Amino acid sequence: MNETLKVLETRRSCRCFDPAKMVSDEDIQTIVKAGTYAPTGMGKQSPIIIAVTNKELRDQISHENAKIMGTSMDPFYGAPVILIVLGNKAVPTYKYDGSLVMGNLMNAAESMGISSIWIHRAKEEFESDFGKKILADLGIEGEFEGIGHCALGYALAPAKEPVARKENYVYYVK
Repeated sequence: MNETLKVLETRRSCRCFDPAKMVSDEDIQTIVKAGTYAPTGMGKQSPIIIAVTNKELRDQISHENAKIMGTSMDPFYGAPVILIVLGNKAVPTYKYDGSLVMGNLMNAAESMGISSIWIHRAKEEFESDFGKKILADLGIEGEFEGIGHCALGYALAPAKEPVARKENYVYYVK
């Protein structure tokens, strides 16, 4: 089977990361680069990616995300790396563009033996003073909306087998 198709069929979300095993800077850069090659509306490249490996900031983001979710658990399941995708609201396709970036990030990670999961609530985080401060501290200007967090790391357990695809998933018109 084609390696790309194999990755697409076997990638699963990880919900149990090894927090002590860090992804290398080189691997993070490779995954991020793959994200930057996602298709975007009219080639505008509206999304941005914030790669967080600083444990203190990672833990603060986790805490804020958990508050939004209404829990005290780590919503990133111990993943040591968080890639945050935001879309430029001035571009009409920003949500779709950011979603494609998220897909590229997760599939690139899988192809390298690195586990991932898409975690929501980035929208709420970056509408808050907490998220706005992160953007300001990084010198990011403009109206950005959080699309998602791609949590990365190494799984503590093997991925589950995929469930069967549902009936009537696809309709062919010939």
